[in-house]
This record gives sequence, C-alpha cells and structure tokens, in this order.
Amino acid sequence: MKALVFGLGLQGKAVIHDLEQSDAVSEILAADAAAEQARTYVGRKGYRKVRVVQVNASEPAALQQLVRESRPRVLICMLPPDFQPGLARAALDAGVPYVSSSYTGDLVELDAPAREKGVIILPEMGMDPGIDLILGRLAVDELDVVHGMRSYGAGLPEPACAGDNPIHYKITWTFEGVLKAYMRPARFLRDGHETAIPGGQIFRPENGHTMEVPGVGALDAYYNGDAIRYIDIFGLGPELKEMGRYAMRWPGHNQFWNVMAELGFLDEASTPAGGAGISPRRFVVEHLTPRLQFRDNERDMVVIRVEAWGVKNQKPLRVVYELIDYRDLATGLFAMNRTVGYTTSIAAQLILAGKIRKTGVLTPVRDVPVSEVVRELEKRGMKVSRRVE
Repeated sequence: MKALVFGLGLQGKAVIHDLEQSDAVSEILAADAAAEQARTYVGRKGYRKVRVVQVNASEPAALQQLVRESRPRVLICMLPPDFQPGLARAALDAGVPYVSSSYTGDLVELDAPAREKGVIILPEMGMDPGIDLILGRLAVDELDVVHGMRSYGAGLPEPACAGDNPIHYKITWTFEGVLKAYMRPARFLRDGHETAIPGGQIFRPENGHTMEVPGVGALDAYYNGDAIRYIDIFGLGPELKEMGRYAMRWPGHNQFWNVMAELGFLDEASTPAGGAGISPRRFVVEHLTPRLQFRDNERDMVVIRVEAWGVKNQKPLRVVYELIDYRDLATGLFAMNRTVGYTTSIAAQLILAGKIRKTGVLTPVRDVPVSEVVRELEKRGMKVSRRVE
C-alpha cells in the first residue's frame, strides 16, 4: 500500500521513518518543497520505500494533481496548519483518507461531504493534540461522574542540556509556530464557569501555575488554547467544574515570555526598521533560532500528563496518566518528533488495516481504538504510566 506524506520537516521525518518499518506500507511518496534536501536525508538514512517528489503546497492545483496521479491509500499532512484545509480538500476530492497532527479547525466544514463520500478525515493525531486526547479518554472512562480534567504537554531540553542558554529552551518544533501559539487566546472552565484569556496574556502571573511532575521536577504551566470545545467531544456533563489544557516549560519560562509579550516582541504586525519592515516576532524567530539548537549528542524530552477526577462507585477518585519520552540518539529523532510523527503514522496504519472505519471528520477521543494506539506507542518505546492520586 502507498502512503503520501506532505512535509519532511522535523515531525515528517519521524512519520516516514515509522512507515518504513511497517509491513503494511510498500511505498512512501514524500512531497516537500525542498526536494533535493529531502532526497539527501532519505539517502543518508538508507530508506528503501521512500521516493521524494517536489511540490509547492501553496498551489492547490499542484496538490490535487499529485494526489490524483499518485493514487495513495492514505494521505498524511505534516505541513504547518495553514496548509491543512487545502490538503484535506484534495484528499476528499480524490476519495483518500487523510491524517494530520494539527487541530481540527475549519475541517469541521468537511464533515458532511466526507461522510457522504465515505472518506476518513482524522486530524489531531499527534502529541498535543493527540496522545493527550487518547490518555484523556482512558482517564474519563474510569469515572462514573467527571468533576474535572486537566491535560498538560511539554517539549523540553532534558536537564543535562537545558542550562546552556538563559531561557532553558531548545527547538524541536517550528519556532514560528511556537511563538504564534504564545499569542493564542485561551478558553477553559473554572469553578463551573467558562473563562477566556486574550492572546498575549497567558503568561501573566495570575494565569500560570507550577506543576510538579514525578521524576522530572517543577515546571511552569500555562494555558494552551481552547479546552471548552473538548467538553462536548468527551461527552462530559453538567457536573464538570474544571476543564483546562496547559503546556509546560522549565521554571522561569512564563516570566520571560510574559515580559517579551508585554514589550511587543511577539507581535505579528511589521515594524519599520532601517528602511525595511519586519515583524517583532519574525525578528525573534530569526535571531533566536540558531541560538536554540540541540547538539547531536543532546536529548529533548516530552511529558504528557492527563488527570481526571470525580466519582467512581460513589467514592472520590483522581486518576493520572503520563507518558515521558526522550530523544533517540540512534535515529536522531527527537522525543517531539517521535510523539508527534509516530502517532500520526500509527493512525494511518490503523486506517490501512481497517481498524478505523467511521467516515467524516473524526476525533481521537471517540473514533480511534485508544487501547490499540497505546499498545503501538509502547511498541515504539513510549511507556504510558497510570496512578491514582
């Protein structure tokens, strides 16, 4: 079976690595704008199933032609979220299942036509969103009544290499996307009331908190996007009093980026400078990206933690699921690459195996076999732990 993968960036490399190991996949067509660079990478890795083609993802006609002519059994999008609607539409038009790690966003508009045409569209199958939603389903299913749910995701340099720059952070994701997320508004449920924080204010002291992760230590937590939309997706009832999604970094992160946001360094609008125009955010990206790189012998780590609490058999219960992963120095793949890319690849392989059959725009919370996803993650060395607190 043939898989068509768009984007051979950090996370896309993990997807093709995982598909290369799959008996169900006989050919991998990897589409990227930087084709020569991608071919060099594929050749260095010795992949036998992968063939690289050049494509400009901003040209809808080129996308549609590639999907139509290559006739894949599944299409995987590992490009930035802005490209997702066009690729999902191309997959739908060709009748090909679609998988991505990005938030659903505007794809909800494709639900009815996808169901009518019998096509699977499965976004949010990465690390966060993705694994956090899978673990959330496991946690919620243990409770008769859910009073609260929190999910946390962290991508960090491990302690041994976190201290060689002042902000204790290194890049395993597009830094532009990281800073864009820092300006995203947040919605959550607190004390039974829906609450929102405007973009740029998530790092203010009153909005953050410290999370102690066993075996890792204290981390800065801050709100991460929209938790409210997941209340209905998880099927949670009126007894729910708290619902929040958070990201985590090493201590000091919230204070530093709050200052940067308050000073306008995360603004997107261009500012005249030296006769040219550049946005403050773009300047920060260009200036810091070369200074926040991992060395070949340094590892990152990913922490995913989901906790849910409520009532089970008329007794209070709080259950916590966690996954902690580290860079694999043998392959060079970061923990972030593994948790995002492997999860997306697993979803594609479950579709190819006929284990995900429902059509339309799906969600990992309801429409994938969560226990099987966990088993597949653990086969790849990512251990999920459970404990009661």
